[in-house]
Amino acid sequence: MASRGSRTEKVKRIFQQFDMNRDGGLNREEMASLVVAVNPRVKFSDEQINAILDEVFRTYGEFIDGEKGLTFEGLLRTYDDGAGDVDRDFDALGLELLPDSAKAISMASEASSSSIADERVVEPHKKQRTAAWAASPNHGIVFDDTWKIVDDLEILIKRLKQKQVKDGKMKGDNFDVCSDPGWSSELGPPSENSEKRVSWEELGHDYIAFVKELGVLRSRADGARSREEAFDGQMAIGRALYEHQLFKEALVSFKRACELQPTDVRPHFRTGNCLYVTGKHGEAKMEFLLALEAAEAGGNQWAYLLPQIHVNLGISLEGEGMVLSACEHYREAAILCPTHFRALKLLGSALFGVGEYRAAEKALEEAIFLKSDYADAHCDLASALHAMGEDERAIQEFQKAIDLRPGHVDALYNLGGLYMDMGRYQRASEMYTRVLAVWPNHWRAQLNKAVSLLGAGESEEAKKSLKEALKMTNRVELHDAIAHLKQLQKKQLKANGAANGDGAFLVVEVSKFKRVGQRTILRQELANALEIRAFQRLTRLSHCDIDLLKKEMSENEVPVSYSGGGIPVKTIRKSALEGILRRLLRFLKPETFQGAVKAINERILSVLDDSGSGRVDVGMFYAVLAPICSGPSDKRKQAVFDALLLRPVNEGGAQIKKADAVKYIKLLRAIYIPSHGISEMLEMHGESDVSFVSLPVFLEMFDDPDWGFGIMATLVKLENGDRIRHGRRACSVCCYPIIGSRFKEMKSHFSLCNQCYSEGKVPPAFKQEEYRFKEYGSEAEAMKDKCVLFNLHSKSSSQNDP
Repeated sequence: MASRGSRTEKVKRIFQQFDMNRDGGLNREEMASLVVAVNPRVKFSDEQINAILDEVFRTYGEFIDGEKGLTFEGLLRTYDDGAGDVDRDFDALGLELLPDSAKAISMASEASSSSIADERVVEPHKKQRTAAWAASPNHGIVFDDTWKIVDDLEILIKRLKQKQVKDGKMKGDNFDVCSDPGWSSELGPPSENSEKRVSWEELGHDYIAFVKELGVLRSRADGARSREEAFDGQMAIGRALYEHQLFKEALVSFKRACELQPTDVRPHFRTGNCLYVTGKHGEAKMEFLLALEAAEAGGNQWAYLLPQIHVNLGISLEGEGMVLSACEHYREAAILCPTHFRALKLLGSALFGVGEYRAAEKALEEAIFLKSDYADAHCDLASALHAMGEDERAIQEFQKAIDLRPGHVDALYNLGGLYMDMGRYQRASEMYTRVLAVWPNHWRAQLNKAVSLLGAGESEEAKKSLKEALKMTNRVELHDAIAHLKQLQKKQLKANGAANGDGAFLVVEVSKFKRVGQRTILRQELANALEIRAFQRLTRLSHCDIDLLKKEMSENEVPVSYSGGGIPVKTIRKSALEGILRRLLRFLKPETFQGAVKAINERILSVLDDSGSGRVDVGMFYAVLAPICSGPSDKRKQAVFDALLLRPVNEGGAQIKKADAVKYIKLLRAIYIPSHGISEMLEMHGESDVSFVSLPVFLEMFDDPDWGFGIMATLVKLENGDRIRHGRRACSVCCYPIIGSRFKEMKSHFSLCNQCYSEGKVPPAFKQEEYRFKEYGSEAEAMKDKCVLFNLHSKSSSQNDP
């Protein structure tokens, strides 16, 4: 490859040759002469010439100087982009280079056009044609030879791009319509980056040839005169590749830079960026942690980089589903840089994701205060307000986001959901229609449009929309939705056909529900147990074996600290608890795990951390989780006792303080049976009791049906009933097949499922003063009971016969 100096000189001579009027530009006539002259064997028609000129003047419009035409910088760019071969054209025109004395003057005059410095003349305005990062005083290019490498790399990339665009291989993803994740690709003040994601075709011959030539440039960088210059070269190659979204190739150079200077923050940061963008969130997290460690060890030298490292570390943690941990780093970034509106927005979004809506509202409002036109912050604030029931304010915020960015898919989609919740189905369908106008393959929007149209009474349009959704995807959620819609239609038909006009069911007060036999569960107790079972399923703790929890308890030691009253305690931050949960639920995907953490934070951690300190008693935490893990009930109760033994006041012994046992049971009831537990928590009896209790005594307290957690027996029965079917029997209210226990009304002989029985629902055709139910755990029990009744009836009949 010709040196940069000689290339520039040759382009300059070509330009001077055809700039006939010496006005510093090549007009259409002069450019036509150049095209014909450098292609002496080609016979161009006027149409062909005009087409070539149109393409040049359109593509390089930024280098067109009015009537003068294409500037020298523009001609140089055409050659850099691979539109022509400088050496071939120069030879075809029979030109010669200027003498050495004139050459130096010519090079100095054209310095502003070049992105590379010749070894003898450093160009003062090289950054004009190079990405801004390259000339940055903080992390830009340092050595002159590195400029040559970057210039050659830029040419290689542009050639590859031209070939792939021509072959139709390059693709752009429509990412700009969604919320910006807040990613920081730069080390410096937060800035907005709205570039579209580009996908390169990596299997073709062109790409393989590009990688081979790239390897030559990397070798040139490694062969530099010093380790610092080699580092500069590899970092510059990585940055140039990253700017063009060639992330896999950029990663190679950044990793090499890490090897050359392991204690430098920048290569670790950029390696983390590449890893995250390519979906390797765990590896990205480790690189950001190394960058953080290096920055903190480097003192004030890297202080300006810390906020961005914290932000990207938080985002990579969110990619793993670790949202509570991410909050810690967003907070740190906001503390280090109070004007970092992205950090505040990300903090607000993460807090919303774990169910802390008031705190989310505060952080998002602060982000909007710093940047009033931040559409994503308005969108997330609206979601938080909707979650808190402030729907009118939420509508206003969603509308602000849409006004700022009319094609904001997240805002349009979520506003549609809000209107659905409010029963404003027509408005909801309008929002989903706008989503589909921006993102035609958004199957969830298509499905929700069908539901909203059905709610608006437009059945035919709803069917059409549903068919469109089925064309887009065959996901199980869609089939569930269709089944739900059919069920709704059935209920509507039943309601319309009901003789009394009261609807598809009646809700009966608790006092009218009577039990036949002590084995039939009380309605309210079943309702509480079903709620706990739903929480088990939501958090997936029903799939976490109790032995795994016991292993976690024994292998992870928590240091003792002291409370304000001087009492020894073992507390850890909620973000550390999230790490424990991740190990317990390691089988979950990140998004599913995030949902589990949200549920646990809202229901358990909010009670354990009632002071809002952000720290939780680890023994109590384990003890509260144990009853809803999977495994035999006696093992779960043993794990509860072992967890309470972890508390410093009990550690090392075989007994626990009675006060701890009482406090634990009241916490347990407050978390899982709120209707009873909250009032009990207000009157914590027995804290002054210094006596100890053994395991058998504790189990008696735990199993007490009135003051303990006796509901666990019902919970275990529900767990075991998940696979129990009752033939073809269906619930007389919801019409779903009965799974688990069947509740038969002994007078009218209709049957209810667990859910309808717990909610007190009965068919409207059976109005009675009271209802008497008997519970059957299986159809075999029902058949046995039927046989007994038949025998009794037969004996009675035979005795009455004359």
